[in-house]
Amino acid sequence: MTFVFESPGSYVQGRDVSGEIGSHAESLGDHALLLGDEVVLSLVADAVEASFSDHGLETTVEEFREEASEEEVERIAELGADAGADVVVGAGGGKALDTAKAVAIENGVAMVSMPTIASTDAPTSALSVIYSPEGEFEEYWFHERHPDLVLVDTALVAGAPTRFFTSGIGDALATWFEADAAYRSSAENMVGGRSTRAAHRLARLCYETLREHAVSAVQAVENDAVTESVEAVTEANTLLSGLGFESGGLAAAHAVHNGLTQLEETHHATHGEKVNVGTLTQLVLEGHNDAFVEEVIEFSLAVDLPVTLSGIGIEDPESADLEVVAEAACAEGETIHNEPFDVTPAMVEDALRTADALGRDVSGST
Repeated sequence: MTFVFESPGSYVQGRDVSGEIGSHAESLGDHALLLGDEVVLSLVADAVEASFSDHGLETTVEEFREEASEEEVERIAELGADAGADVVVGAGGGKALDTAKAVAIENGVAMVSMPTIASTDAPTSALSVIYSPEGEFEEYWFHERHPDLVLVDTALVAGAPTRFFTSGIGDALATWFEADAAYRSSAENMVGGRSTRAAHRLARLCYETLREHAVSAVQAVENDAVTESVEAVTEANTLLSGLGFESGGLAAAHAVHNGLTQLEETHHATHGEKVNVGTLTQLVLEGHNDAFVEEVIEFSLAVDLPVTLSGIGIEDPESADLEVVAEAACAEGETIHNEPFDVTPAMVEDALRTADALGRDVSGST
């Protein structure tokens, strides 16, 4: 198999860079469609429109309707085409960005990824996670092109609710364990090849950065402060995790996340919170030693990530519920099959129960 590494066209990060977007995007087109939810647009629309205007771009603003669904992609694509937009700017969280990426591909135009929270590794990827209008995971859409520009304003990241930041840590924490599993099994990564050594090392750097800076960074974000640790973890959550998962590969953690979305009681939990439960499940599934699993649980607790099923809404896990999760996690084509051994639903169900018990034991919850 061929080794493949892919990335976005450029990456820009720093305090107040949203007001500089025009200088970084002016070569991409003449008319931008800015997509974000009501809250995000209230934060960024004025600065983005002013910067685009200063650099000769027109702007059409449209509100995103919560779910990255096929229906929403079709709605925004039609609106963008009617407006004559040749650049799509997705602003906000992962679902808005995934929708914007899909719209850009549908309309054959440039795409700017502008996360206002460091909650997932979606901003850098050529991938959209598509959900039903009700919020259940449906499928991955793999795109031919990456975002032309990823622009991350760390003042916005630090000013957002801390839960988004910690959720990004949960998503990024999985990157090393999944990329390493895929590397050991010579599995295909998300861009159609084997992982390069560079992708494998970037995934490891993501993990190391989180372990070194995450606790301090969370404290800073709780006070709306931008520190060097906030910059480091924002880069880990966004760039390192994005490159690490896509060019390194996914494995059990995200497959378990996808299974967990099948239970309505988990829908209030963020992507990264569910992924963190998936990470602990993967560690048990792979047979990591007790001390290491407990260490990861303790780190998770230090940054306020859930480590039990009740922490993501499953208060009384009936056997049938976990069977649903395990069956979905092991569906044909799921990334759990990138593990370096065969995985069955029964193994996943047992690992879920064991990870939950360890999480309850370490956290002291009942």
